Amino acid sequence: MKIEDLIGKFSIIGNNQDEEEDSYKGTLTLSLDENNRIIAKWLIHKMQEQLGTGFFHSNILVINFNYKGVENKIYKGVVVYKCLTADILEGFWSEKFGDPKFLGKENCFRIKNELIN
Repeated sequence: MKIEDLIGKFSIIGNNQDEEEDSYKGTLTLSLDENNRIIAKWLIHKMQEQLGTGFFHSNILVINFNYKGVENKIYKGVVVYKCLTADILEGFWSEKFGDPKFLGKENCFRIKNELIN
């Protein structure tokens, strides 16, 4: 698999980095910058935007991400995806201020045909 194979939009479902494993849904859009590095943009629950940059090697995608919380505090973390295919990514993540006893989990499924309203 090549890095170019991952470019596109994915539907995501995940669990937060806490004991309750609160779930979330959203989208992940992957693109490339001029140096062939991954640019990631998540939209969680259609309202929270998260941004990241990363790299791809041996079917593993690693992205450092950040976002602004409701109290205007910047949160940072890292997500690691195992690229099962170019259409299915299986990942885990951790944030700096998350509960260190837990990892967040996230699965991504390529959106092939998006309906236009």
